[in-house]
Amino acid sequence: MNTAQPTSIAIGLTGGIGSGKSAAATLFEQRGIETVDADVLAREVVMPGQPALKRIAEHFGPTVLNSDGSLNRTWLRQHIFTDDQERLWLEGLLHPLIRQLTVERLAQAQSPYVLLVSPLLFESGQAQLVKQSIVVDVPEETQVQRAGQRDINTHDQIKAVMSKQWPRHRRLEHADYVIDNTGDLQQLQLEVARVHALLMASISP
Repeated sequence: MNTAQPTSIAIGLTGGIGSGKSAAATLFEQRGIETVDADVLAREVVMPGQPALKRIAEHFGPTVLNSDGSLNRTWLRQHIFTDDQERLWLEGLLHPLIRQLTVERLAQAQSPYVLLVSPLLFESGQAQLVKQSIVVDVPEETQVQRAGQRDINTHDQIKAVMSKQWPRHRRLEHADYVIDNTGDLQQLQLEVARVHALLMASISP
């Protein structure tokens, strides 16, 4: 059993759908900061051959699988957003697995601090794994507009996702740092630089 302590300080990075979390995470990476993406880990635990995917197929039936045996994410996403009981079953299966993998990846990081990038940082309890949190913030109408441009999701699907996330004001109340992403990429770069400098100063001996 590996009992080594993390060499990096874990910082959470979150924001609502369409807020620009991924763009902000990329800018932190360009500054040499490692990231652990909860969405990527969530895909890893349901890859073909993983026990979780077998459990999901047994529970939902063959419709939840694509012809190549991979998870039919579109079908599953639409199904669980209209059935809270099924969503809770799926979360009960996957969240412990994702949490275990998250802890392992955070512990492997070597940069001065490591970002846990998660759209459900607070909602899922993953905030317990980090020392502080960064919220990428835009108004809710901007979230809807940007998410609609980026994805093929309909307005109703975007609203459904937002309903499962904390409202904007609640995220901001729990944020240690806020990145304003209402402007263009240049503004976002300046915001990331500002927060990065504050974090580096706070962890310097």
